[in-house]
Amino acid sequence: MRKSNLFLFYLAFNLFLLGVMFAHASWKKSAEREALGKQEGIVRRLELTDLCLFTEASYTRHLSQADLYTPFQDSPMTLEHFPSGSLVVPPSGIGKRPHGKVD
Repeated sequence: MRKSNLFLFYLAFNLFLLGVMFAHASWKKSAEREALGKQEGIVRRLELTDLCLFTEASYTRHLSQADLYTPFQDSPMTLEHFPSGSLVVPPSGIGKRPHGKVD
């Protein structure tokens, strides 16, 4: 068997597996739609907060619940202690003046 035939067989097999993965994802999505709807109802009824993205720092656990000064609680010039703090961008409202204030 030539190496090119072996490569084509390998390529065809991997494309087949890719197709199976997409088919499985589509089937699973339609099968889980009802369960996701129930979970969404529970979240709305209990008024749960955002998803916990990172576990190490309190200000990166729930981004909507953190104070603006929390990352600098030790000192304004301290370096970031946790790697997740460098992955999270600051909120878009930081640095903007509140409405109605004139300098």
